Amino acid sequence: MHRDFRPSTKAVLGAQVVVANVVGAAIVLGLAGWLLPTQSLVGDVEGVLSRNLWAFGIYLLAAGVVGLTWGFLWVRVPRAPADDAGEDAWRRHRRLARRAVLSAPLRITVVQAVPWVVATVLFTVLNALSSATVAVTVGCVVGLGGAATVAVVYRLSELTLRGEVARVLAEDPPTRIGVLPAVAARSLSAWVLGTGVPLLGIALAAAASLLFRDYYTVTRLGVVVLVLAVVALAVGFLLTALTSTSLATPVMNVRRAMRRVRDGELNARVDVTDTTELGMLQAGFNEMAGGLRERDQLRELFGRHVGEEVARAALAGRLDLGGEVREVAVLFVDLVGSTEMAFDRPPHEVVTVLNAFFAEVVDVVEGHGGWINKFEGDAALAVFGAPDDTDDPAAAALAAARALADRLEGRDPAGIAVSAGPAVAGNIGDARRYEYTVIGDPVNEAARLCDVAKGLPGRVAASDAAIRRAGDREAGQWVQVDVLRLRGRHRATHVHSPRARTVAVEEDRAELRA
Repeated sequence: MHRDFRPSTKAVLGAQVVVANVVGAAIVLGLAGWLLPTQSLVGDVEGVLSRNLWAFGIYLLAAGVVGLTWGFLWVRVPRAPADDAGEDAWRRHRRLARRAVLSAPLRITVVQAVPWVVATVLFTVLNALSSATVAVTVGCVVGLGGAATVAVVYRLSELTLRGEVARVLAEDPPTRIGVLPAVAARSLSAWVLGTGVPLLGIALAAAASLLFRDYYTVTRLGVVVLVLAVVALAVGFLLTALTSTSLATPVMNVRRAMRRVRDGELNARVDVTDTTELGMLQAGFNEMAGGLRERDQLRELFGRHVGEEVARAALAGRLDLGGEVREVAVLFVDLVGSTEMAFDRPPHEVVTVLNAFFAEVVDVVEGHGGWINKFEGDAALAVFGAPDDTDDPAAAALAAARALADRLEGRDPAGIAVSAGPAVAGNIGDARRYEYTVIGDPVNEAARLCDVAKGLPGRVAASDAAIRRAGDREAGQWVQVDVLRLRGRHRATHVHSPRARTVAVEEDRAELRA
């Protein structure tokens, strides 16, 4: 819901209207009363001048009072309906409030234009009693001066009301362009009213000097042209400055907001302060920024579910249904005693423990260049070497297993197993619902080996397939501790454990025997 204009806005608008019209009237008075040779065209100069001055003073005061009163009554937002009014009443109020705010500059222009039109007719008729030439001259001067003054007031009011317009368009931004593009219309009107009108005055003064040579002296003509040129420069500069500000400010605001978006500040937005294509530009930027925020949120959510590496590859269009054979390493970790914990503790406590456990797993795995493929209850499957290539996936997985065992020691007992080898990596499922995963012997071996790891002193086990594929430096950190046939496999698996943990356990056993 839009409230009425702020008191400060009304005060600024009133001051602008009064000052602009007083200055415009003073310039017109000076041109018509003293600079133009109207005195030479009438016999009773003092009487004509006195009538015009009295009419000018009385009309200026009356037009000011009537204009301000009319303006404040006409240029306002309708009163809001009662709180218990129906939705139709509130909808109608919002529509009327929007129309009142957006049409305010034009209404102010009409309020100012009407007194100038009346003044043109009034002073033309008043001076026609003395001389038709004087009447036409004065009428032209008043009309041209009024056009320039009204144009300045329109531009000033348009800039002053931008804050009010932004409040309305924040709820209902513009969606279509008018018949004439605003940029072209404003530029053209700035030239016509700021330069064309004063130049027309100069042209009329020159034409009058040719028609009434007896009444124009070289000095008077020079003064008239000089004053009109100064007025043309001043009014033209003012209107051009106001017009360029009304055109450039929205574009500059969008440019600054785009720079913020480029720097990663996706919550950047601009106020929609125009109903033309400039306003559509501002609204379009806000829509674009909103789309980027939504896309970033979706990407973040997507990355949390499938991993940052998979998310980046999917956004880049490098993941299709199907798969490819890749050399990968697999780390499987399973929390010990989770079944009993789920039976003895409330569900929310179980979830808290699992989340803290998985946080450690994710931190270590990502720190070694892997990604979590899936969480399976109290277990997690991590993959190294897919979807992005890794220089030594087996070594990275083995190092991650050792680091994770150190991180979990004394806190959360878990079996950790590592295997490596060729596996199919790709999207499995249907086009409507699929996930990126790895399928193959390394996954099966790591899952089976994890049960064996739970019985080892250090709870960490690696297959000989992973040790053979790792570099010498990492392979030297492991020692074979057993040879056995895992469930569901036809050949024996050479089980390895971290050398440091194995040596420590052997030393502890030796001390106990001693």
